[in-house]
Amino acid sequence: MVRVSIRSPSGATVDDQLVYIFADESCLGNQFKETARPGAAAGLIEQFSERTGWRRRDFAHFEADTTNNRMAIVSGIEGLRALRRPCKVVFTSDSQYLVNGMKDWVHGWAARGWRRKGGPIENVELWKRLCCQAAQHEVEWRWVRGHDGHPKNEYANELAIRTATERRGIKPKSIESNFGTWIEDEQDRGQFLEFLDMPDTRLFQPARKAPTGSN
Repeated sequence: MVRVSIRSPSGATVDDQLVYIFADESCLGNQFKETARPGAAAGLIEQFSERTGWRRRDFAHFEADTTNNRMAIVSGIEGLRALRRPCKVVFTSDSQYLVNGMKDWVHGWAARGWRRKGGPIENVELWKRLCCQAAQHEVEWRWVRGHDGHPKNEYANELAIRTATERRGIKPKSIESNFGTWIEDEQDRGQFLEFLDMPDTRLFQPARKAPTGSN
């Protein structure tokens, strides 16, 4: 793809090389420890260019028995796995477990041979898989407060809940997104009326390269 720098109505430069992923997770029946807890990881992948406008895809992964934390990590794995080439990615999630893990914790764990002083690392194999996916890209990990009026996070949340409820993910890796129709329907109901479907103009601040290795 040829890089094109455009300007938003506010005059800020927009980089059409950036890919944005908004992801969320769901786990049904978290309060029941003796039964299977179906869950899902899902989200929206989007990229903006002056020539084509928004290009959007949805992804969703289902597991029959899981946890919120596992699905948060899987949302990163599946979202990045859906990309066909190395990209500059802004990954937004309401999971502090995921965002803090990728910005900070994994580097210390990897330096200590994937161990920590307090005992085994929870979900270590998933963290390793996510690091392998993230290492193929430049990734900025952003945290957003859940259920706080962020429409793309809310869309990802609804997609994750629906996937867990219907017990069916998306195959192949992603499909054309329904976000445009969803946001129109929400605004018709009086929600997200201040939302403007414009590209993000904030400075891209990628995290350190994710560590790799299986030790």
